[in-house]
Amino acid sequence: MDRETYIDTLRSELVDMVKDNLSPVAIEYGYSEAPLEANIKWRPLVLVIGNYSSGKSTLINEFLGGNIQTTGQAPTDDSFTVITHDDSVSDQMSVRNTEERDGKFLLNDPDYPFEALKKHGQRFASHFRLKKVNSPFLKHLAIIDTPGMHDSISEQDRGYNYQHVIGDLAEIADLILVLFDPHKAGTVQESHTSLKDTLPSKTFEDRILFVLNRIDECSTLMDLLRVYGTLCWNLSQMTGRKDIPLIRLTYSPHATKESTIPSEEKLTYLQYLENQREELKDAILKAPQYRLDNLATFVETHSERLSHFLEALITARKKHIISKTKNFFMGLLLSLIGGGGIGLGLILAQLIPIDHIILPSAAGGSAVLLFLVWLNSIQKVLMGKHLDKMLETIDQLTPLETQKRKDSWQAIRETVRRFLKRTQNRSSLWDMQADYGMVHNISEHGAKDIREALNELSTIRKNMSIDPKAHLLKKEEELIDIYPLGRNIFTGAPIDYT
Repeated sequence: MDRETYIDTLRSELVDMVKDNLSPVAIEYGYSEAPLEANIKWRPLVLVIGNYSSGKSTLINEFLGGNIQTTGQAPTDDSFTVITHDDSVSDQMSVRNTEERDGKFLLNDPDYPFEALKKHGQRFASHFRLKKVNSPFLKHLAIIDTPGMHDSISEQDRGYNYQHVIGDLAEIADLILVLFDPHKAGTVQESHTSLKDTLPSKTFEDRILFVLNRIDECSTLMDLLRVYGTLCWNLSQMTGRKDIPLIRLTYSPHATKESTIPSEEKLTYLQYLENQREELKDAILKAPQYRLDNLATFVETHSERLSHFLEALITARKKHIISKTKNFFMGLLLSLIGGGGIGLGLILAQLIPIDHIILPSAAGGSAVLLFLVWLNSIQKVLMGKHLDKMLETIDQLTPLETQKRKDSWQAIRETVRRFLKRTQNRSSLWDMQADYGMVHNISEHGAKDIREALNELSTIRKNMSIDPKAHLLKKEEELIDIYPLGRNIFTGAPIDYT
């Protein structure tokens, strides 16, 4: 089996792991509204964002080898466009748009990972579309082109929350290109919000590539250096990083020839930047390899968070049981005392004769009645107050001794709160402990073995024949007995304890 087939098979194995093990638990407890594998089961994704007229569409056309996206100096397209390969059309034909579908199709087709975007409403759906293109560049990846970012445009103007959409797409993207142009080197307000708030909360820093596009519009090398320095300064302010991030330099030779006559000085400095364009292209074409790393990170992150999530729920449930048990026995004791008091009162008041049958029956009946009142009213009030107090002090449900734990808790804290309020903390402790055992096993052992498999992949030559399941199957045998609670993390089947 060749390297690319190995990558595809290993990717399929990881998706199955998420589908069979993490997703059922995530949906059952409200950790996720949609199956987790919906975000990772499709092909690798490259998200392209940037200021309006930063050359996003022109750069995409350059890579695809055809005029697929509309280009221009002014804002030309206000849609999110998913551009993918059309396998039914020969790549030998001229590159063209072979099929186009609307947002409703994309949002409702289970083969695509965009079901979670339905929440952004009808206005977003009308600005979301699919294009199929017979470009060889798209053989192993898909590109998402986005509307240009502005200074003053608001959610009311667009009809949907642009930053929320960008965040959701960034969460499932394997590579994110952030484009700037020499005329707006990072000064647009929406760019500032995306880089400072949206992207850091939804993706990882190593998935973001900063690109200064349209550098051919700098008349001299000195102009380019000024623009580059300005962009470096703006990025350091927006990202909060002390170090200057790597910025790729690129342009479209085709667009340059059509729009202007290059000066001799410009041609001189542009020829030294050709390697930058090729490196950017190679980085994009490596998206399938990034997908494996991102899948491993996805499994690590969600198994860790889901494990932490269940840990907090188990703690909350145990506290609930302890509190309810205390209230039960307190109610029982008070009811017995109350029943005895009522019996004694009846004797003292001489309302009933002292009889060894009637008197105990009256006292016992009073105690039972008081206990029923306690269970059906007073205890419910007490447990409601206990839940309210727990929600107020929700951070005490889990130890936060490390920054890693703090970051994990910050990501799930509100989800824990919502689940406890919705269920009134009445979930089965036994089921939660069983699910926690399985998820914790993946977090502690499965994710580590995925990394080992990826490390082995990096040592394999492109023409080497390999077995993609050999490493994982070996680890499966080792892991079955590590934690005897839950399901097998690779097959999803119940573990045979015998």
